[in-house]
Amino acid sequence: MANTLVYLLDNKIYINLTNRCTNNCIFCLRNDKDDVCGQKLWLDTEDFAASDVIEQFQSVLKKAGTSFKNEAVFCGYGEPLLKLEILKETAGWIKKNYPEIKTRINTNGHANFVYKKNIVPELAGLIDEISVSLNAPTGEEYDELSRPKFEHAYEEVKNFIKCCSDAGIKTVTSIVENYKGRHLDIEACQKISEDLGAKLRVREWIPNGYS
Repeated sequence: MANTLVYLLDNKIYINLTNRCTNNCIFCLRNDKDDVCGQKLWLDTEDFAASDVIEQFQSVLKKAGTSFKNEAVFCGYGEPLLKLEILKETAGWIKKNYPEIKTRINTNGHANFVYKKNIVPELAGLIDEISVSLNAPTGEEYDELSRPKFEHAYEEVKNFIKCCSDAGIKTVTSIVENYKGRHLDIEACQKISEDLGAKLRVREWIPNGYS
């Protein structure tokens, strides 16, 4: 299979499950390039099984050797929770075979809207940390930066963050600061995050992405 489903970055293993996304963020890396550190993340096909992901995971883990930092992150050129069943099966396999590996999801927080139910309880015990892209302090700014494909997306994101923190999963929110010189109200984002039970992470925009 030509698909890069699993890759190594900063000595962590990343899992690239889909190129589909319910956002089209103006600062998204994939708007400008098709790779991360030489790894081509545009998939040739979305028709694959968890066994394909696990096979690549084992191969990348073997190559990583002692430098591996014991963290597996579901994050690639798309929204990983759009492949919920494959994600759960893969995370379950990791937890069963490598319980020392921390599992994390980087998500846009739209999953409950997509599935029309709270999917967070299904992740309990499989995922150690969830990082949700808050992206902005207001709905108007969120729509401008994230360009979601449905209305009232910002409220869905905040509700998802609350569901994660309520479930006892370590929850982090993220914003991208200094995109082409644009500054966000970091204090407002921090307060929103704390009120929802999460800790804010400020990510500095990388103009050319990872090289």
